[in-house]
Order: sequence, then structure tokens, then C-alpha cells
Amino acid sequence: MKGGRALAAGLLLAAAGCGITPTNVVDVAGPPTVKIPPPSKTIYLLKPTEARQDSRRARFRLTREPADVENDTVDSLLTALFQANERQLNGLHTALRGFTYEGIQDSLSPVTRDETRLPRTSTLTVYIKGTGTLPPLGKAQIVCTAQQETTFVKVKIIRQFPSRAPQDEGQHICGELEAAKG
Repeated sequence: MKGGRALAAGLLLAAAGCGITPTNVVDVAGPPTVKIPPPSKTIYLLKPTEARQDSRRARFRLTREPADVENDTVDSLLTALFQANERQLNGLHTALRGFTYEGIQDSLSPVTRDETRLPRTSTLTVYIKGTGTLPPLGKAQIVCTAQQETTFVKVKIIRQFPSRAPQDEGQHICGELEAAKG
């Protein structure tokens, strides 16, 4: 009996609300949110190796530089790389002037060696437009920026033209292009 009285007293206190007057739901503000800045990734730009006082052309080397991008996809990084043509680069350069970025396509290629199927490799195809010759340093900028995503074993560059067939600029690996220019 004693337990029943204690339970009844507890229910009465709970029903009384302990002195707090009940109200309807009141919206005070929106839900809590956290604003996360876009990821800061890097793109490959060109840095002069030495200042030239005469008319000879300066030599450049690849350097990774931060790029604030919309997201951490290769598409965003390549968009930022080609947009670097239009900005002041504080002493840095690009070999991509006159070229525009058109998009990418990922392809998985199964490899068979001695009738043994090896793990599939992924090749990224980068589509660009532009006239003139795409210099080796321009290829290196594209390939090294794209291969920061380590799933891409090779990067293939295809140059598109409005009135003729596309031109294959080859399949490349960043390390090979860096060694060739190093």
C-alpha cells in the first residue's frame, strides 16, 4: 500500500509540471548548422627556376599550389587549374593559356597477362580545346593535378576541335612527365 501511495504522489507531481506552465511549441531559430569551408586541394602550376635578365626564355618547374575548389573531385581541381589562366598568379605561371577544359571521363581497363586477369586499372581521359601546341609542361600540369586522385593509373588527354577530328595527346603518368622536365 505504501508503494501505491508513493507512485500516486509521483504521478501527481509529474502532472502538476513542477510549477512550469505548459505552452505550445515555439520556434526560436532554425536547426543548428555548421558551415564547413570547401576543401583546400592543390593544383600544379609553374614556378620559374631562375630570373632571366636577357631575352632567353625562363625555365620552369612544377609546383603544387593550394586551390580552393567547390569539392574534392578531379573535375573541380581541373576546372581550377584551367581557371588559373585568368588570374594573377603572384609569380607563378601556367602553360595552358589558350586552352579550355571541357570535361573528363573515367574508364576501367581489365588487364590480362599470361591468361591471368590482373586488377583493373583506371584511366582518366581529360578533354580540352585550344589551338597551337600543348607544351609538355601543360601536359604535366594536367596529368599531375589529375593523378592526385590515386585511383587513376594513367591520364589520357584528348584535344577537341570544332571542325575536325579530335587529337590524341597521349596517355601519361605524372612521374614520367616530371622526370622528363626535371
